[in-house]
Amino acid sequence: MKVFFVSKWVGILITCLLVLQGCSVKMDAVKEELAPLQSLKHSADTEPTPKLEAASKQAAPPVKVSAQRQMPAKQVVKGIYVSAWSAVGNKLEQLIDLVDQTDLNAMVIDVKNDSGQVTYTSAVPMVNEIGANSHVIIRDLKGTLKRLKDKHIYTIARVVVFKDPYLSKKKSNYAMKTYQGGVWQDNKGIAWVDPYKEEVWEYNLQIAKEAAQLGFDEVQFDYVRFPENSKRVDAEVKFDNPRKWTKAQVIESFLGKAKERLGNEVYISADVFGLTTSSDNDMGIGQDWSMISKQVHYISPMLYPSHYSNGMYGIKYPDLQPYAVIHKAISDANGKNSNLMRVSAPTAEIRPWYQDFTATWVKPHKKYGNVDVKEQIKAAREQGVEQFLLWNSNSTYSYR
Repeated sequence: MKVFFVSKWVGILITCLLVLQGCSVKMDAVKEELAPLQSLKHSADTEPTPKLEAASKQAAPPVKVSAQRQMPAKQVVKGIYVSAWSAVGNKLEQLIDLVDQTDLNAMVIDVKNDSGQVTYTSAVPMVNEIGANSHVIIRDLKGTLKRLKDKHIYTIARVVVFKDPYLSKKKSNYAMKTYQGGVWQDNKGIAWVDPYKEEVWEYNLQIAKEAAQLGFDEVQFDYVRFPENSKRVDAEVKFDNPRKWTKAQVIESFLGKAKERLGNEVYISADVFGLTTSSDNDMGIGQDWSMISKQVHYISPMLYPSHYSNGMYGIKYPDLQPYAVIHKAISDANGKNSNLMRVSAPTAEIRPWYQDFTATWVKPHKKYGNVDVKEQIKAAREQGVEQFLLWNSNSTYSYR
């Protein structure tokens, strides 16, 4: 892990390292997708394999998509994460009701999840070649999008990029490799694809393009980064990097290519670690706020208070003080965007992720409810940031 904040932030150095080192597993646990890969750990509410197999047998043929579409209308987005399993049946209707009854107006829906599975019937050649959509969950994605559009709900396609154990397994030449030639795995035993390989870029961009043509208003790239614990990663992984790019250059270049390919059809957004708002470097994972902000329409730092180590920002127990955490993080993010604007650089709008889940692993922690969610929203709104997204891995929300 690279060292943060050499001068002004020296007092935050140790806590920042602890956040990335100690909380990275928690981040993945919170955001773990319901996937059919037997090699991955699933959350308690994962649907059983037989249902997945049944879904794949009933999968419809790939839907036809239009060649080109106009840019959707821009909106002040207030959204929720919707897992693939939550985008079907009664659960989807419950979430639509939640949107109807509140000021929410958007949904972030998994189209390529944390396991590398494509959740709908895709026509992308490599998706079909490797069977990435062999367990279809959202059988009629186009129909689902029409239903949401009829309800005036803004739709965002979540595409998990470089954390892709499925592609790594099916095409190991795309995986991050050790110096000995084997497929590298992170602390959870999960393989990642090598962000330097432009074939990997192309695969994800084709999925994103298809999502845009199916009718999504926006494509959001998640895990658009290198694995955390960079000291270990850099010591063990032999990256395919003939251009000698830095990690931050790779991430910026991928997002630049995405904007070039998709930017006339849909908005582009990127999820980034919460500490990118305050860090003066890429934290060893390739996420440099200023570089990413130039390439996307929206930047979404994951500002979950539970993911900040005790003492961060001078806050003894961050999970217990959601307002204070968000206030400081947004203040720093606004400062970074102001610096970009001063030099007339392209600048993404800030649209943070907030915590609507209880982090039982944190000691001490609090049970998060509607009041805690609204404290986060208030802290940002007071500084001019109106947009937000709410995260709950089960898509079960306290927000009212």
